[in-house]
Amino acid sequence: MACYHLLFLILIAAVASFQANCQLSPDYYSSTCPQVLPIVQAAVAAAIKNETRVGASLLRLHFHDCFVNGCDGSVLLDDNATFIGEKTAVPNNNSARGFNVVDDIKARLEKACPGVVSCADILALASRDSVVQLGGPSWKVRLGRRDSTTASRSAANTSIPPPTSNLSALISSFSAQGLSIKDLVTLSGSHTIGLARCTSFRPHIYNDSNIDRSFAASRRRTCPRSGNDSVLAPLDRQTPTFFDNLYYKNLLNKTGLLRSDQELFNRSSTTALLVKSYATNTSLFFQEFVKSIIKMGNIKPLTGSAGEIRINCRKIN
Repeated sequence: MACYHLLFLILIAAVASFQANCQLSPDYYSSTCPQVLPIVQAAVAAAIKNETRVGASLLRLHFHDCFVNGCDGSVLLDDNATFIGEKTAVPNNNSARGFNVVDDIKARLEKACPGVVSCADILALASRDSVVQLGGPSWKVRLGRRDSTTASRSAANTSIPPPTSNLSALISSFSAQGLSIKDLVTLSGSHTIGLARCTSFRPHIYNDSNIDRSFAASRRRTCPRSGNDSVLAPLDRQTPTFFDNLYYKNLLNKTGLLRSDQELFNRSSTTALLVKSYATNTSLFFQEFVKSIIKMGNIKPLTGSAGEIRINCRKIN
């Protein structure tokens, strides 16, 4: 009897996941806000033209949103009388950015089609448009997510893997979101763009042995053992503003900036094989990245009558 009950629970979970995925569609706004795609694309292009780094920041916001109770725009909420938001959680504090770009996109969409497009969907679209703008692959973004009416700093602290994570912690963190080891290695390729703070890579350059000595020495020159916490370094030392596969080539050379990056190559033959495959085949990386980011975008979306469509992405209606 217990076996039947377990099977029933698994079936219910599978059906719920299937229904959520089916409710999201690339054509969700085709009649209610047909201009949504060009509006978001134009705003992202303008933002990246103004500051290239913000493309990586927008992609990171989508990731940090989806890993905390699903892709529901919770990362965008400011603190209020009811809850402490996620912006001051350890993974986001002084590092999550791009909120002003989301505000700009939302303002443009409210003008074109008031109260229609969710902030969660804006994050999904902005991350895709950022990747494309910086030379990466494109994909059809499934839309129809609604916005949460709450946020959780504690969930952000426990659900988003820190850059000091070892491989087993990374695998556990991704598995908790329904993402595989392959998704982990593939989505980590997002670190082909963007910058990281000294406080994030300090443990790797001072304490780890799986790092090229000269690379570690060069990073130590601007990132001392204490102080200079906010000094920045490129996650991909070669092309930090271009979405390509050089991130993986860096891992082969033990020049991954973060411990969580280098762990992918040095701790498991399974993950190392994927790193090697992507390092030698950009098309394969792009193809798999599209699959994995669509899968991530499907994590526990609010659909139907759940949640709301925020008018201002920073606060609940």
